[in-house]
Amino acid sequence: MTKQGMTPEQAAQLSMAEQHEWFRRATSRRSMLRGGLVGAGTAIVGAAGLTGTASAAPVRSAASLLPTADRPNGSTVVPFGRHISYGADPTRQMSLAWQARAAVRNPFVRIGRSPQDLGQKLHADVRVLSTLASDTSPIDSVALVSPTTIEQYYLRAELDGLRPGETYYYTVGHDGWDPRANLAVVNSFTTAPSKRGAFSFTAFGDQGISYDAVATTHLIAGQHPAFHLHAGDVSYAEGTGHGLITDSYDPKVWDSFFQQVEAVAATVPWQVAAGNHEMEPWYSPDGNGGLAARFDFAGQQQTYYSFSYGNVAVITLDANDVSYEIPANNGYSGGKQTAWLKQELAALRKRSDIDFIVVQFHHCAYSTCSSHASEGGVRQYWVPLFDAYGVDLVINGHNHVYERTDPLTGGSVTTAAPSGATVTPATQGTTYVVAGGAGNSLYSFPAKDSYDGAVDDVSPIASFVNSPGQAKTAESVAWSRVRYTGYCLLAIDSAPATRGRTSKLTVRAIDGFGAEIDRVVLARTAK
Repeated sequence: MTKQGMTPEQAAQLSMAEQHEWFRRATSRRSMLRGGLVGAGTAIVGAAGLTGTASAAPVRSAASLLPTADRPNGSTVVPFGRHISYGADPTRQMSLAWQARAAVRNPFVRIGRSPQDLGQKLHADVRVLSTLASDTSPIDSVALVSPTTIEQYYLRAELDGLRPGETYYYTVGHDGWDPRANLAVVNSFTTAPSKRGAFSFTAFGDQGISYDAVATTHLIAGQHPAFHLHAGDVSYAEGTGHGLITDSYDPKVWDSFFQQVEAVAATVPWQVAAGNHEMEPWYSPDGNGGLAARFDFAGQQQTYYSFSYGNVAVITLDANDVSYEIPANNGYSGGKQTAWLKQELAALRKRSDIDFIVVQFHHCAYSTCSSHASEGGVRQYWVPLFDAYGVDLVINGHNHVYERTDPLTGGSVTTAAPSGATVTPATQGTTYVVAGGAGNSLYSFPAKDSYDGAVDDVSPIASFVNSPGQAKTAESVAWSRVRYTGYCLLAIDSAPATRGRTSKLTVRAIDGFGAEIDRVVLARTAK
């Protein structure tokens, strides 16, 4: 039982919004921050506007939240955890984010066209997450004894009016900590080009904090991607994954995560999806308030969003909204997400500059992995739309393995696609890939691995699909083409063609040592 008096069984009977409201009331008389901020058990500053969330306070300087005597000198607060992501238009918009361990005054970004010319100084906003230490469960063995609240300061600068296809250099700082005086590392980023051209991007899910996660993070850099997709279950600060207020939770794990990925994420835009371990009811009624403080969703105000780069459109969805297996947030958008998806797919298929549509989300549409297998809610609500609008590639996490299907339409195989094959999605359907081997513990299959260099085994597999009421419905699977039990990275190369010729999207799976274990080519006639 928690200190507020709720059992896990009681929490499981409540929606995410009901859990958040209960927690808010249970902690309403506690002093959250010294200096007089008294209110909810957790506070988020500057993340208003998420679908289904309560209004948050306007963005304001975090320095005002602590008495002057308690503020560290700005010169001792070193920025860390730099990570970037695209705005709504990757050709001219970028979001730069980082952390500070304490409240700081006047955070800023210095930016320029060369490392020696960082003369432009731009203001950054502060987003504060405050969590009662008494309501957390430390992941490590050291008890959290001080302070009574864990305060995390996320700083973000939204850049607009950038030039397409240009490289910019930046540093970050605040009053008392000037990056020029402190010889700070200068990072860079490159905006998307305005014209079609060859490029690569990477993807994985289920990362966490581990030496294997460090290794897969650095695999990203070796592919020189334009951007990286993260299919959810990012840090595992929320340890149970059930979306319950009684779950184990240590927000400081996020600090370790951003330190772990900074070497790559400070330069390569990371576009994240919400996994079941991102449902944090402490911060907002839909559980997404914490994620919104930490990441930007391509300039959009919900955890489902889209952007395009060259001839590829990417859609990110929040599968917690349709999950039967983990129902804490099932239906939280009131059908708005699925309606948005249909409209977005229809609009993208009409665009002459888009050849391929890639969709990422956490829960698997199709997987034989013994742990979570397939999500029936995804199949019910989204797969028919993928079929109707010709989605080329779906990327999932959730199952900590690599698995690729043959191309599917209506859940049925249209053609065999062994490693090295070429698939034509316009006539043969959607290819589904599970890339959940980013660094957390590995899962297993009920059948032998089948990948490039191993046996090509497509015998029927006994698996299951998660159904309403958290039931597991047995099914015999014939669509599992490639299976690999190990850490992995997905690398995708786009080679656009001129009108009437064949554009190609080459999907490569790389193991934790950098060796290729699977490859399939998706081919479409350019419009």
